[in-house]
Parts: sequence; C-alpha cells; structure tokens
Amino acid sequence: MTLHPALQRLADFTANSEFDGALWLVGGAVRDGLLSTEVASEPADYDIVIGRRDAPPDAAMSAERLVEAIRPLLEGEPVVYPRFGTARVQIDGVGIEVVAARRESYRGDSRKPNVEPATLIEDARRRDFTVNALLYNLHVHEVYDPLGGLADLEARLLRTPLEPAATFAEDPLRMLRAVRFVHQLGFAPAPALYPAIRAERGRLGIVSVERIQAELDRMLLLPNADRALADLMTLGLFERLAPELLDLVGVEQGRYHHLDVWEHSLLVVRNLRRTGVPADDLVLALSALLHDVGKPTTRSVDAEGNTRFFSHEVVGADLGRAILVRLRYSNDVVDRVVRLVRGHMRLGSSPTFTDAAARRLLRDFGEDLELLLRLIEADAASLRPGLKTIDLDSIRAALTRVAAHTPVERLTSPLSGEAIMALLGVEGGPIVGRVKRWLQEEVLEGRLEPGDTARAASLVRSRAWE
Repeated sequence: MTLHPALQRLADFTANSEFDGALWLVGGAVRDGLLSTEVASEPADYDIVIGRRDAPPDAAMSAERLVEAIRPLLEGEPVVYPRFGTARVQIDGVGIEVVAARRESYRGDSRKPNVEPATLIEDARRRDFTVNALLYNLHVHEVYDPLGGLADLEARLLRTPLEPAATFAEDPLRMLRAVRFVHQLGFAPAPALYPAIRAERGRLGIVSVERIQAELDRMLLLPNADRALADLMTLGLFERLAPELLDLVGVEQGRYHHLDVWEHSLLVVRNLRRTGVPADDLVLALSALLHDVGKPTTRSVDAEGNTRFFSHEVVGADLGRAILVRLRYSNDVVDRVVRLVRGHMRLGSSPTFTDAAARRLLRDFGEDLELLLRLIEADAASLRPGLKTIDLDSIRAALTRVAAHTPVERLTSPLSGEAIMALLGVEGGPIVGRVKRWLQEEVLEGRLEPGDTARAASLVRSRAWE
C-alpha cells in the first residue's frame, strides 16, 4: 500500500518517538487499498488507532497525547473528545481521526458508549465488519489481521467481528452500512448477516435521522442502487426509513406495466444510469424512488377493467414531501424532488408538444428541466416492452428552439403590479394578481410577446375587468 502524503508526514514525524510502531491505519482506506492497487477515489478522511500489537492496554497511548506530540504538523485547532478517547486533526488539508485502542459498551437505549482502554484485538472486535478491522502500521508497513479480514476480503464476504446481533447492538446504523457495503463492494453477506438485520431492525429507532439519511444517500448514488433498495425492502428496513414505500409492494398497474409499483420504481432507478445521469445527482435518484409513491392511494379500476391512478403525481408529491421532511433533507432538496414528482406526468397529458407547453416547462422547472426529462425517460423505459414511448429527442429540440427565442426569465407578465394598479386606477387588491397572471398566460400561449408593455397595456384596457 502507498500512504497518502499526509499520513506519510505523520509517520515520519512520529518515527523514533514513543508512538513509533503504535500508529495503525484502519477502516475503508486499508480495505480498499488491499482490494486493488489503484483505488478509484481517496477517502474523505482517515482513521488511525493507537496501540501496540500483542501488548496490554496502555493509558499513556492516548489521542490527546498524540495530538500534543504532533502539533507542529497540524492545521488549525484539533478537536479532542477526552470522554471517548478520540481526536480529529487536519494535516495538509486531510482530515484524520485518531483514537486510542478501546472497548465500548452501550446501555440498551443509548447512542453513546462507555469507553475504556483495550488491546488492538479488542478494538478490532468493536468495529463493524472484519474487512474494516484490518490494520496497517504506518511505520513498519505491515498488515495486522486479528479477525480473519484478509480471508473475507479474498472471499468477498461481509462478516461482522462478533455475532451480528451484538455488532448491530453497539451501533444499529451498521445494518444500513451492511446493505451498502454488500452492493458497493460486490460482497456476499455472511449467512447470519441478513437474518440478524431482520431481527434487529427495530434498533434503528435510536439512530439519529441525520446518520440514517447519510447512509440512504450513499446507497442511492451507487451504480446498482436498485439492488440495495430492494434489500432494504426485503429486510424490513423501510419500516423505519419510509414506511409509505411498503404500500407500493404488490400494487398491480394494468396493461401498460409488467411490474407492480415497487418493482417498477426500482427499474426506474436502474434506468437512470442508462440515461447518462451524473453519478452524484441525489435529487434525481430520490425523485425516481418516490415518483409513484402516490399510486397505492389513488388506484381505481373502471367499468372496462382498466387500472387508473388519477392525480397520483399530486398525491405522490405530498407524500414525498412528508417522507423527505421526516428524513431531514434540506428545503432545497425537498422542493426540487417534490417538483419533479409532481411534474413527471406532464408530457403524457397531451398528444402534441406545443410551443406553449415548452414555455411552461421552461418556466416551471428552470435548471431542473433536464432532470425532469431524464426522469420521464427512465420511467417510459420501464413500461411494458413494446409500447410506444415519448419522443424525447423532438421535445428536447423544441425546448432548445423555444428557449433560444424566449429566455425563461422573460416568461412573465410584461407589466408589474405597480403598472397594473396605475393602469386600472386601483390601489391594490386581488384584481392586480389576476391581471398579472392573465398576462403571463398570454405570454406563455404566444399571444403576447415577452416584454411588450404597450400591447400588454392595450390588452388590459380592452377587457372589462370585473
């Protein structure tokens, strides 16, 4: 393995000190470094555990003491947590978390552990998975494998250091991390892993919503996100994340679909990759997951036996908002996802795509318009094979042409509220808003040129505004 320059500086600075041979890189950086010689991306930060191999716990080997010893290397003030024996420092712009080897114990309802010094092996046992418990010594460049992580790495097996229930009891978020790692790394879950998740899933209730959201985000951005989401459903984890999604399972959709609503939603998530979606587009991934969440409550069957979902996009937008707010997404993410969910049927409501429709799409979706088109494309590709789908190429061409002629910022009423009040001789009131909205509709329909204040004023005068 090749150390990051910041870690190499740390190793060089502590050589021949009391910490020589006692600093071990641990976690994903070691795992990924051993999986391949060329790691696709470097971790955002690194984890270092302090301790000596085959030695008893040493209270002198503390994170606080290491921080004081390496102060000349540090950028900014370190953040030290004496109660938990950890510290966070920055070297050469890289975040490094250091912790003395420790054991932890938890009360049944607590998120915070009781901590005491421990050996390296005991420290490894408190970690989430054996492949994340491999240690790499910064000074002697050896791998220490106290729990069989190298064999699991070779077998591409995800296994917990303790019995799974015990590992999950220490930090229930590990159940979500297990699903993510299975699909991120392409590993198989150890035989006892998934049954333990099903049995212990209620423990997620003590985990903060922010941590849950972060894990869900990481899963949604995987190339095979649909498979991770399928596991979340099978294991019962959506009971804690978004119970509304449980209602999608088994909801049949009629002759245009070959899958139930849940399997269709997973296929839309998968199809996003085929539309060239940027890998980091969380808004679009969330929109795909939630786009049909309103279908179960709007399902009906008409006299001819046709299945209908009238206004499911409107109901789904409201349900999606409730889910995202509960998961504490930012207002910006919530609003954008809700707008896409509500708009995903916009192109299916008319047999022709007019310039007026193009102007409305440009006005309503702005910079997210391409996301809407990609969502619609992925949705259309998930219908029953052989059905005629929307001609998005011609729609994109029309949008480009209309946008070039009429920039979105000009798709407004040519007259301001003040101008309308002066024209009508009123001091305000609902009539001003009605006139302004009517003028904007005239612009959108192409009957009034954007910015044409003279004709706008003439049109207003020509109508007897009640």
